[in-house]
Amino acid sequence: MSELLAGLNPDQLAAVTLPSQHALILAGAGSGKTRVLTTRIAWLISTGQVGPHGLLAVTFTNKAAKEMLTRLSAMLPLNTRGMWVGTFHGLCNRLLRAHYREAGLPALFQILDSADQLAAIKRLLKALNVDDEKFPPRELASFINAHKEQGIRAAQAEAWDEYTRRRVELYAEYEAQCQREGVVDFAELLLRAYELLSRNEPLRRHYQTRFTHILVDEFQDTNRLQYAWLKLLAGYGEYGRAAGQIAAAEAGAGSAAAGAPAAIFAVGDDDQSIYAFRGADVGNMRDFEREFAVKSVIRLEQNYRSHGNILDAANALISNNNGRLGKNLWTAAGAGEPIRVFEAFSDIDEARFIVDEARELVRDGVERDQIALLYRSNAQSRVLEHQLFSAGVPYRVHGGLRFFERQEIKHALAYLRLIANADDDTAFSRVVNFPTRGIGARSLEALQDAAHRANSSLYNAAAGLAGKAGASVGAFVRLIEALRRDTAALKLSEMVAHVIDESGLRRHYLGEKEGAERLENLDELINAAESFLREDSDALAEAAGDAGAVLAAFLAHASLEAGEHQAGEGETAVQLMTVHAAKGLEFDVVFISGLEQGLFPHENAAQEREGLEEERRLMYVAITRARKRLYLSWAQTRMLHGQTRYCAPSIFLDEIPPALLRRLAPAPAFASAPAFTSGYSGGYAAGRAGGNGGGGGKASGSRAAAGSTTEVRGLRIGQSVEHARFGVGVIVAAEGGADARVQVNFGAAGMKWLALDYAKLTPL
Repeated sequence: MSELLAGLNPDQLAAVTLPSQHALILAGAGSGKTRVLTTRIAWLISTGQVGPHGLLAVTFTNKAAKEMLTRLSAMLPLNTRGMWVGTFHGLCNRLLRAHYREAGLPALFQILDSADQLAAIKRLLKALNVDDEKFPPRELASFINAHKEQGIRAAQAEAWDEYTRRRVELYAEYEAQCQREGVVDFAELLLRAYELLSRNEPLRRHYQTRFTHILVDEFQDTNRLQYAWLKLLAGYGEYGRAAGQIAAAEAGAGSAAAGAPAAIFAVGDDDQSIYAFRGADVGNMRDFEREFAVKSVIRLEQNYRSHGNILDAANALISNNNGRLGKNLWTAAGAGEPIRVFEAFSDIDEARFIVDEARELVRDGVERDQIALLYRSNAQSRVLEHQLFSAGVPYRVHGGLRFFERQEIKHALAYLRLIANADDDTAFSRVVNFPTRGIGARSLEALQDAAHRANSSLYNAAAGLAGKAGASVGAFVRLIEALRRDTAALKLSEMVAHVIDESGLRRHYLGEKEGAERLENLDELINAAESFLREDSDALAEAAGDAGAVLAAFLAHASLEAGEHQAGEGETAVQLMTVHAAKGLEFDVVFISGLEQGLFPHENAAQEREGLEEERRLMYVAITRARKRLYLSWAQTRMLHGQTRYCAPSIFLDEIPPALLRRLAPAPAFASAPAFTSGYSGGYAAGRAGGNGGGGGKASGSRAAAGSTTEVRGLRIGQSVEHARFGVGVIVAAEGGADARVQVNFGAAGMKWLALDYAKLTPL
C-alpha cells in the first residue's frame, strides 16, 4: 500500500484515499489527474472496498481508457479484462449488446460512424425526393444529433416554423429508417442506453447495485444526456428521491447497503471546458456539486508541467471569468523564463518571426517535435505552412490536414485547374457534381464511355453526350466556360474569389452548420493568391503578365506546398494545430499566434452567450500547453479576402501582468513599418538570450531592411497618388529593391501595400 501511494502530494493523497462518498476533484492542467484517477481505482480494489467488476470508469477517449487499464495492470496483480472502463459510447454499446432485446435492437445491430450516418441521410432524402440543397445532409445530421444529445426524440422536438417542422419530420423518418435497418449512430448509443435504464426498473436496480463506485474523467466535457445517464446509474433519478434510497427503504434497514447510491468520483477542470460547440455543459459540475450534496471538493493545484511565469499568466487570465469553482495553479519548479511577446507588422511578418525563432531553437538543441505552433482558426495555418515550406522545415498538422490538402481547398483548386486546362480529367471528376447539380453515376459512366470511344478528355466528350446526361453535364461545361471568360481580365486573387462565389462553393458551405471553418479556409485561399502575387517574383516574371500563366504558376505553387516537406518516418517535425486540437498535449516550447480582437477571441464569441468566457478558457488551455517557453504574437495587419485588415491586439494580452512579459522588438507605427517586413537582422536575439530575467525586455538595435527608403521609382513618402480602383491616396511608406512597393492611405478604402511592378499609380 505504501508503494501504491508513494510520491503523491497531500492533495492527491487526500483525493485517492477519500471514503466512499461523492467527490469533485478540480484537477488543474498538469496536476497529475490521470495518476490520481488510476490510483484511486487501485486503492479501492486493493483495500477491498470494491471488486474489479463493481466499479465503472468513464473516459472521453479510447486512448485514455487503454492508458488507464495499462497503468492499473502495472499497479496491481490484476486481470483488467471485463472491467467496465471506457468511453461513454463504448460503455453504452456494451450495455446495449447485453440487453439488445430490452432496448428494441437486433442482436447484431451495427453502428454508423459519422460518414455512414451522412450517407444514410443522403439516401433517405433521395428516397423521399427531398431537395438536398434546401435540407443539406450535414446540417440535418447536426440537427438530429443535437436533439439526441439533449435527450429529445423526434416526437418531442419543437417546431417553431415550417422549415423546422419539416426537419423534425425528416428526423422521424431517419429514426424509422435506422430502426428498420437495425443500425444506430453514435448519438443514438447514449440515448438508447439512457432510455433503457430509465424505463426498465429491474435493470436499472441491477446496475445501481452492481456499480458501487463510478469514476468520471474530464467531467467538464459531459453534455446534459451524459450527465443524466450517470445520475441514473448512481441512483439519482427523476422520481423525487434517489432510486437507491427507494431500493434501500424497500429492502429494509438490514440490507440498506445493497441499495445505497453509488459514489461518483468526478474529475475535471471547469477552466478547461472548451467544447460547448459539441454540446458540453460546464454547468454540469456546479449541478453535480449541488444535486449530490458533494461535501468533498478537492483542488489539485500543484502543476508538474510548466514553469511559474507560465502558470501565473494562466491564473491571471482565467481569474477574469465569472462563476468559476476556483483554483490557483503553482509549481515548485521556479519562475522560469519570461513570456515573450512579439508584435508584428503583418501576418507574414509574424509567421517569419515564428519560423526563424523555431529554427534558432532547433539549432540550440530543442527537438522539433517539442515546438508547437498554435492558432485559433484552422485557416491561420496557411501562412505558417508557407513560411515553413519556404524555410525547408519539416512540419505536421496535428489532428487535421495541411492547408492545400483540405477538401474545400482541393475543390476550389479543381475549378481553377479546369480554367487553366479543360482536359484535366482528375479536376473535372472532382467537381463535376460538387456542389451537387444532379449529375449521377450513370451520367458520369456514359460520359466516361464517350470519352474513351473518342479518345478525348471528359470535358471535350461532354459535347457529344445526349439526353438528360448531356444536358446536366453540358450545364457544368458552360459554367467552366463562363468562369474562364469572366476571370480573364481579373488579377489572381480576384479570380480565386470569383470562382469560389460563382462555382457555388461558398453557397454550399454557408448551408452547412459546420461550414464556417471551411469558409474561413476558402477566404484564406484568396489571401494565398494575393500573397503569391506579392512574393513569388520569379514565377511572375516568367508569366510576363499573362493571366493564364500566372494561374498556372499559382497552381504549381499549391501542388508543391501540398507535397513537399512531409516529415519522413521517424523524422521529427514542428507541430501545427488549433488550440482545440492541443487539449491534453504539452510541449517544451509553444507559440500562440494571431492574438488579435476578432481572431482570438474569435468574433463569433461576441454573438454567443458566455462566448467570451469560453474563448478565455481556450486561451487558458493554450497557455498551459507550454512547459518551458511561451511566445505570444499578434499582427497589426492581416490579410482578409485578399485585402489588408487592420487589427487591434487581443484583450487577453492585457489580462496578463506586464511583469511576466518580455516584449521582443515591438513593431513601429505604420509609417515606418516597411523597415520590419523583410528579413531579420537579429533584433529579437536579445530577447532570446535574455535568460530568466524579467526586465530589459525590449530588444535593442535597428532591424531596418535594406529596401526601406523615403523615395522609390520617382514616388516619395507624403506624395498624393491616384489608383483606378481605390481612388486618391497619400504614400505613407516606401520600400525599394527588386520588389519595390509603397504603402498608400486611401482613406475610406484603407491602407494598401501596392507592388510597383503591377499597380498603376498616377502621381498628383
